[in-house]
Amino acid sequence: RRSGQYTMNHDHSKKIPDGASFDRSGSQDSLDELSMDDYWKELENIHETRGDNHEEGVALVVKEPDEGELEEEWLKEAGLSNLFGESSGDSQESMVFLSTLTRTQKAAVEKRIETVTQTMRKKNKQHQIPDVRDIFRLQNDSKGKVCDGSEPSIVRTSENKNETHDGTKGLKFNLGTDEQKSPLEDVASSDTDINLEIPFAEQAANLKDDSVGSMCKGGGGDTLLPNFRLPKDKTGTTKIGDLAPQDMKKVYSLALIELTALYDVLGTEFKQQKAVKIKTKDSGLFGVSLSILLEHDQKKVPGTKIPLIFQKLIAQIEETTLETEGLLRIPGAATRVKSLCQELEAKFYEGTFNWENVKQHDAASLLKLFIRELPQPLLTVEYLKAFQDVQNLPTRKQQLQALNLLILLLPEANRDTLKVLLEFLQRVIDHRDKNKMTLKNVAMVMAPNLFTFHGFGSKTIEQSQFIMAAGTANVMRFMIQYQKLLWTIPKFIVNQVRKQNTERQRKEKKDKAMKKLLKKMAYDREKHEKQEKTPNDTDVPQGVIRVQAPHLSKVSMAMQLTEELKAGDIVARFLSQKSGNVQTLNKEEVFLYEIGGNIGERCLDDDTYMKDLYQLNPNAEWVIKPKQS
Repeated sequence: RRSGQYTMNHDHSKKIPDGASFDRSGSQDSLDELSMDDYWKELENIHETRGDNHEEGVALVVKEPDEGELEEEWLKEAGLSNLFGESSGDSQESMVFLSTLTRTQKAAVEKRIETVTQTMRKKNKQHQIPDVRDIFRLQNDSKGKVCDGSEPSIVRTSENKNETHDGTKGLKFNLGTDEQKSPLEDVASSDTDINLEIPFAEQAANLKDDSVGSMCKGGGGDTLLPNFRLPKDKTGTTKIGDLAPQDMKKVYSLALIELTALYDVLGTEFKQQKAVKIKTKDSGLFGVSLSILLEHDQKKVPGTKIPLIFQKLIAQIEETTLETEGLLRIPGAATRVKSLCQELEAKFYEGTFNWENVKQHDAASLLKLFIRELPQPLLTVEYLKAFQDVQNLPTRKQQLQALNLLILLLPEANRDTLKVLLEFLQRVIDHRDKNKMTLKNVAMVMAPNLFTFHGFGSKTIEQSQFIMAAGTANVMRFMIQYQKLLWTIPKFIVNQVRKQNTERQRKEKKDKAMKKLLKKMAYDREKHEKQEKTPNDTDVPQGVIRVQAPHLSKVSMAMQLTEELKAGDIVARFLSQKSGNVQTLNKEEVFLYEIGGNIGERCLDDDTYMKDLYQLNPNAEWVIKPKQS
């Protein structure tokens, strides 16, 4: 049916749906020969478009790491490089960090430190090589308790309320909610509820221990993908973009450790790839890195987070209509697309490019070309393989959990661009009755553009990519279908951030106290400390918070905390008062923020119950302000 090399490739499509490896992950959801045909056609179009367009491109070299190198890099990425090497003496900050880890997270860290330690000993490196047991023993001594994940939450209320009944040695997850279930009961309560309170790796370990592994497995088409949902959290759902940058750094480290722990528990290898830096274009549109494009675009449109060309191509496609049959699947003419590409390079930034000449299918082809031509993949060299390997995880829920953590690990520019792409793809799917582009069709067409990366060389594409075609299309399907869930920061990670901040503040207070002790009398110092430890502000009565809204009112407002009071109610109360001298802002433009205490800054969703959140962070300040774009 096909000529040349594509005959061989097409044959794979007949075998893949029945392949044993896909039975395990549920990737065989009606991925029949007809639906896979879209994938192979798209791949053929990619090769045709690439044609002679690539002789000047230099393939990105993915370096095969030396023994221990991956683990050393992993520890650096996780913010734990000061546990080994020349800076191993200054590890106080890491000790605070380690004290907040769960049992499975700690095991993942220990495993990597052990490998690095053994490698260093082999290489006879001339600096201190601590034993992994000493690191955790030192940390245990400094805390006076074992770092076994027994309290990953900042809230410590009644004793052992949430202790598990599955042999996890007193693993307590008291996260400031009223539920008093064990983690396993909670997980099993509903196959479609995504539990964000209990670390994913702990959930997997509990399921493994109890041989419960069949959740959310099985075949079915588009319509049968599970309707996963997030149960309501009284302290508010935290989305990417809601936290301050200093807390997002902690989120990154914790997400990396948690993802690694999850893969360890499930017996799947997690390896970050490493790219050798090569010279790339520092101007233009296609084949230019996102960071260089944004640096240029932000001079034209301050604050823009998505490359202007990417935004314009999507707008151009949508301008016609999203009801066009075969949208994204039918390619533009290769010669015309190449010509448009060159013309855009010359005229886009000058504003002289004539968009009226661009047909809709050409714009779609240019959009896909832009994604493919990025010097590093949109999903990054480091994590592209990890995204692919999601298909190998046993259950759909675990696949979704892994994708959630991977999204948190992407650089901001990649994550923001991916979000805009997925939102656009969903809008295309919303018109499937007219354009005949179902979730499965769109996933089949887009997967080769995100996963067959030219930088890894043709060998990878020829051998590995064809075998994984159905799997990568399935991962693409998950990203489109569950995009709203994927941009959520799990509560257990936010709680670990809160605990880190509290531990650090406690340490800073202790250090300050020591310095003051040298200057002042011990009696004065003790008195001052007692005052500091009292959380209630003297001018605010118990059960009342003071809210400031500098953009809306000159005066702050005292709010009585009730069981029902939500963040949205407080914003509405301020907006209804309309002071004459402040700017007019709409409800959609301003949010209540939780600032300080055990979090840097957090934008609250309107359904956050304030009394529950106040109990979680009694020392916070409450400010209403516009969200930073």
